[in-house]
Amino acid sequence: MATVTRESIGNLHDKITVKLTKEDYLPSFEKQLKQQAKSVAMPGFRKGMVPFGMVKKMYGQSIFTDEVLKTAGRQLEDYLKAEKLAIFAQPMVMPTRTSRLDMDAAADVDFDFEIGIKPDFEITPLKEKQKLTKYSIAISDTMMDDELKRIAQRFGKTEDLEVIGGKEDLISAAYEASYAGGNTLADAQKTEDVMPLEKFPAKLQELLMGKHVNDTVVFAPAEVCTTEELAAFLKNPLKQGEEAANNHYKLTITRIAQLIPHELNAELFLQVFPNEMITEEKAFREKIKGELSREFERIATDRLHNEMYELLVHTTPIELPVPFLKRWMREGGEARKTDREVEAEFGSFDHQLRWTLISDQLIINNNIQITRDEVLNDIKSKVLAYFGMDSDEDAPWLESYMLKVVKEEKTLDETYRRLLFAKLFTFLETQFDIEHKEVSEEEFFKAPDAHAHHHHH
Repeated sequence: MATVTRESIGNLHDKITVKLTKEDYLPSFEKQLKQQAKSVAMPGFRKGMVPFGMVKKMYGQSIFTDEVLKTAGRQLEDYLKAEKLAIFAQPMVMPTRTSRLDMDAAADVDFDFEIGIKPDFEITPLKEKQKLTKYSIAISDTMMDDELKRIAQRFGKTEDLEVIGGKEDLISAAYEASYAGGNTLADAQKTEDVMPLEKFPAKLQELLMGKHVNDTVVFAPAEVCTTEELAAFLKNPLKQGEEAANNHYKLTITRIAQLIPHELNAELFLQVFPNEMITEEKAFREKIKGELSREFERIATDRLHNEMYELLVHTTPIELPVPFLKRWMREGGEARKTDREVEAEFGSFDHQLRWTLISDQLIINNNIQITRDEVLNDIKSKVLAYFGMDSDEDAPWLESYMLKVVKEEKTLDETYRRLLFAKLFTFLETQFDIEHKEVSEEEFFKAPDAHAHHHHH
């Protein structure tokens, strides 16, 4: 009769030994072998009439090994259920066996498995009701003016110019690797880009000012860029790495244009908000202000939630079976990882695992749930919003669309998880001591994030 024993080999790290007698696995082995014999077909024999000895010789050892392993696995599974052990991942066979399973020498056999046990822990940051700040970003007149200017430019038009005369002029340029004298390299690849003169490195702006269409400038990035400008300029527009900093490039001006902003009139208002009947600038500004307020509210809420996330992960004391987890990372996936890969990845793995344990406990203990109707209604509302509609009465096609959506498990699962964690963080906002503080946009982005240095996700 099979026996199962367990012993500790580390913190939350146990060895489980399953001992099998041959009586535990021989009956199922013989049964499976007989089943196999009924389906074997060989030339010269009718199906199912191949001599049993031949069937055993051909298939017996693989069936024998399989049944021994399955029997050990069932005993282990039954033990884990009976003991109600919450474990990480799956038990892993310990590399201690040296004897080969032999169907012609059936004997008692034992297997050692190692398991990592999930810890019990208390979420202390919630118990201590730690203090956090929820910012509200004030919409200033300057911010509104800048936003209106950006919108007017985005919906504006361009007029060609003969010469570069201002920092806001749009420069279309082609870039080719060249010699210092300006001749392009034989295998030079041409890249093209468009950007305002003010976005070029400062020294290159000076070289380009006053130039005409088809004029050229030869430069080495390291010579025209400051240390701060170099990496960005190499990446875009040159599409090169730091190794190209001292190479020469020929810039050819292909077009110079002036951006003419759109007037703040009813035509612009309709382009920006096609489903609104806005005719006056005052109403347009109010609409823009509302959009900015919602966006800043989202940004501020994301920051608060991220602060909660990091605080919970880094200040909740949770012990983990690190040796087991590292072995599981190394051997438990489709492809085996090296020790170096495991060490490089373990920090972010540990971070995410702690959040999974914490969030699972919070969701279960506080009965945080999302219904299927909530998932479907959220998808439906986002589809309507995409098409600028307020009601499905205006979208008779929506019903057939939703019939397709309910078959897309990935979409349903992603929506479910997003709504679940949104509800979780809404709950968490009631569990911390949150101070509300209005700040300017500049103050918000300069405000220190107490846990920013912990970000791994």
